[in-house]
Amino acid sequence: MPTYITLYKLTDKGIKNIKDAPARYREGVKEWEAKGGKIIGFYTTMGEYDYVGIAEAPNDETVMAFALYMGALGNVRTTTLKAFTPDEFAKIVGSLS
Repeated sequence: MPTYITLYKLTDKGIKNIKDAPARYREGVKEWEAKGGKIIGFYTTMGEYDYVGIAEAPNDETVMAFALYMGALGNVRTTTLKAFTPDEFAKIVGSLS
């Protein structure tokens, strides 16, 4: 399955309700897995982003639907990056003429 890295920033609502964040995380994992995804790692971070998630998903459409779901809840804003392994990158570079 493709790998995705998501950067999360808390909204005003999210920081106001920060004590609920662990429960929101558990609910998010359930939703992600229900969509066929797998969480590889999730970290609370210091700096520009509040959380970083690394996950696998069946396709881009699943990731988009989840990002919209998370955004609609109003606690975080997301930036998602599609990630490629070194082997996948080598194959892409190898296809260049």
